[in-house]
Amino acid sequence: MNDEFYIGWEAKAAPGIAATVRRTVVVLLALAVALALGLALAQHAIGVSVFEWGKVKEFSGVLKSQPYPHLLVARPGVSAGATAYSSYYLVQPFKFGLNPESARQFDGKAVRLRGTLIYRENQTMIEVVGDSLKAADNSAGAMSNSASIELEKLGRQTFIGEIVDSKCFLGVMNPGQLTPHSACAIRCISGGIPPVLLVRPTNSPPVYLLLVSAEGKPVNHQVLDMVAEPVEITGEVERQGDLLILRADPATYRRL
Repeated sequence: MNDEFYIGWEAKAAPGIAATVRRTVVVLLALAVALALGLALAQHAIGVSVFEWGKVKEFSGVLKSQPYPHLLVARPGVSAGATAYSSYYLVQPFKFGLNPESARQFDGKAVRLRGTLIYRENQTMIEVVGDSLKAADNSAGAMSNSASIELEKLGRQTFIGEIVDSKCFLGVMNPGQLTPHSACAIRCISGGIPPVLLVRPTNSPPVYLLLVSAEGKPVNHQVLDMVAEPVEITGEVERQGDLLILRADPATYRRL
């Protein structure tokens, strides 16, 4: 019978004990590596969003002040129609939307401006530089007439998603969503940044819907207590170029 026991002041442990310790350490290290890999693989990608900070570019198009200021930019080589242009949200630096007075005086007119792009997937925003917004000649051509910028009605639909502030989510912050970002999102939306309903279908790309009232007016201050929470919204959906708009009374939003 060979009973080994550990003696702390000995230079080496007994052979049997040493072998057991080595095996245990190897197993624990392997488990730690496997756990780390498993956790890493289980994480969801936070998505590719871009803020071209420091890169100021020139833009031109037709400005629409409602429901939130946005720029309609013609797509070269595309025939006139609902898909003949892109819609770019317009905001100011920091946590502010574009000044409503500035937007209204140029509503429906061709403009030029300087700004920095913010984008994620098919959603694009321009952070406008100072007082660079100016009237321009009608270089947008036929796009500026009412026929080419009218809204396409897509009917009444129900969506489940999260209300996010479009500026941070599109690229200024990443991930820019969920409870950790709620305080920042509330400040952005209260400052005039367009609120967007982020919908994540199971087997298809995310859907972004600009939130407006049933009358098509901004709802910034009416949605602040529901930001970064799962909600269900039923309303009328419209499309303007690549911009989806969801008309619904915020009083009918349902927390989940």
